[in-house]
Amino acid sequence: MATTECTKPGRQFTKTSPDPQHSEPWKRHIIRQLKYRDKAQKIVFQDVIRSYVKLLERCAQSAVITQGLISSPRLFPSSDDLSSLKTATGELAYKVLELQQEIKIKDTFLERQHTRLHDTQNSLMVVELEKGRLNSDVKKMTDNNLLLKSKYDTLRERYQHLDEVYRNEKLHGSDILEDMIHFKEQAAARMNHRNERRLRARQAGLHKELEVAASESLNTEKVSQSVSLPSSPLLHRNESGEVLERSPLRPFRKKRRGNSVSSLEEDRYTPLVCLVARVPTKVIHAVDAHELGINAVRFSPQSNLLATGGTDRVIKLWDISSGMLHYRGTLDGSNEGITSIEFDSMGSRILAGSYDNSALIWRLDDSVPKFTLTGHSRKVTAARFRSNLRQVVTGSGDRTVKIWDLQRAACIQTIEVLSYCSDIVCSDYYIISGHFDRKIRFWDSRAASCTQEVPLQGRVTSLDISPNHRELLSCSRDESLQLVDLRMSKPRMAFRAEGFKCGSDSTKAIFSPDGSYLAAGSADGGVYIWNISTGNLETCLLDMHRTSVNAVAWSMSGEYMVSVDKSRCAILWSDI
Repeated sequence: MATTECTKPGRQFTKTSPDPQHSEPWKRHIIRQLKYRDKAQKIVFQDVIRSYVKLLERCAQSAVITQGLISSPRLFPSSDDLSSLKTATGELAYKVLELQQEIKIKDTFLERQHTRLHDTQNSLMVVELEKGRLNSDVKKMTDNNLLLKSKYDTLRERYQHLDEVYRNEKLHGSDILEDMIHFKEQAAARMNHRNERRLRARQAGLHKELEVAASESLNTEKVSQSVSLPSSPLLHRNESGEVLERSPLRPFRKKRRGNSVSSLEEDRYTPLVCLVARVPTKVIHAVDAHELGINAVRFSPQSNLLATGGTDRVIKLWDISSGMLHYRGTLDGSNEGITSIEFDSMGSRILAGSYDNSALIWRLDDSVPKFTLTGHSRKVTAARFRSNLRQVVTGSGDRTVKIWDLQRAACIQTIEVLSYCSDIVCSDYYIISGHFDRKIRFWDSRAASCTQEVPLQGRVTSLDISPNHRELLSCSRDESLQLVDLRMSKPRMAFRAEGFKCGSDSTKAIFSPDGSYLAAGSADGGVYIWNISTGNLETCLLDMHRTSVNAVAWSMSGEYMVSVDKSRCAILWSDI
């Protein structure tokens, strides 16, 4: 133990501190704090203590002088000296009191400062503990994230492997099915050949027996005996030997064989043919169709069903009856928003492009996609059925157009289209694509080569082909619609209107079902309709949409039109 003596004005004390080498850490901390306090107080009050000591010495000297003067009457000072001495002594005493008061004030201030220091140190310790806990949580979270990422990568690799195996097995199964069908056709042909040979042999034998019977003069009983029952093609015997009647042989007729997809072309539904489309004039129903903005809309070929696709990753189906949209169901399965929608010509399947770099196909009786076509590296901006319904064409922002075989659910051809593809239309032998480099390109799908380019004044946002397949409609960011003559492969007419503005890079413009009008949505929330024969604006439907109109659709019956916007609203228009 170590002993420390501390001297302060008016008080003395002795404190015993433990040996720092043998004391505990907290004790050593207290000792260091006490030493620091003593040092700090000694420095602050050093001048006061020296002044106080000097005053004490002067007081002692004054007392000695006074005592000597009292004891020596000869040296006793005068009354004036005594009065001056008393005055000086009083002043010194007053100063001593003032200094003592200042010492008390300084002590109080130091105690407050030490209290604040102690509180601050406690708060700092709490914050450091919280910091340590948070660092530990961050470390645990980081470790968990790394573990989850590792599991995710493993599962993704496994999924890709299994997907590749699945595709290979599907291709293998398709090949096996084709081989089996081929073998069955060969077996049926061989069986037909054997049956025909057997039939000809029986007929030849019967003819020969009849000739022999006719050359001999026999009675009726012998003739009936000579023409034995087993040789007749119209009779046969059962196991017990009884003669049974047999139906006459008919020539073998080869049956048509094939899978269900091949019959689609024969049984294809013929859609409605619109003779005269009616220009809509008023709203008959409005509904907030999705949770987020709507990007695409399409009528079925029968005009009784409407499909809308939005940023909320689903396609919703609506029945149209009594001039209203009635919710029918939801098709989900896309991982991101829907970019385009198309019905097949029979109205039984829906094809959609998605922001998740894929195209999906649903049957109307199933909410789960039947096919998911993956292979693009950026979003699929457009997806179309080809006329034979066995193939699908997709365009993407990755500057490619892909052709897919639905029997194998695989890509059979990839066309490099040189620029961001915003929309496509297609037929049996050609594909037309619109691009951000302000060009429309015509592609020969058999040779995957570009046969024609049509330059425009702005980025192409959509394409549509007329009902007679003679004209092509394009919408571009130069606030205009262009009508291209497919026979001449050059623009024929441009359509503009005051107030019309293309609202986005995916704004859709369409033909009316009779090919007499054009319709497109504008950034101001209006729907603009032009007359093709006059080139003038027919009507403008305003003050219903709150935001930019993304797409419009015209029913094949020509009776209804639907427009959709970025604020999830779908509006049904008619002239009734």
